[in-house]
Amino acid sequence: MGIDRSSRLARWREKYGSVAIALCCLCSAIITWGNNWVLTGILVLGVLVCGAIGVFGMKQALKKKN
Repeated sequence: MGIDRSSRLARWREKYGSVAIALCCLCSAIITWGNNWVLTGILVLGVLVCGAIGVFGMKQALKKKN
């Protein structure tokens, strides 16, 4: 049971991990908007990069599944 659970978690992390990070960066960017423009810029770049990685990763996982 422990092996099945960890493999399920690993698969989830593989597919959706970067999307979760992108959402966290987006929330942080919205919260810090205007307070520190350097941090906001870095977080927005993180949203773009991690979001793109997540979208392409999900596309690849769907192709692999089919």
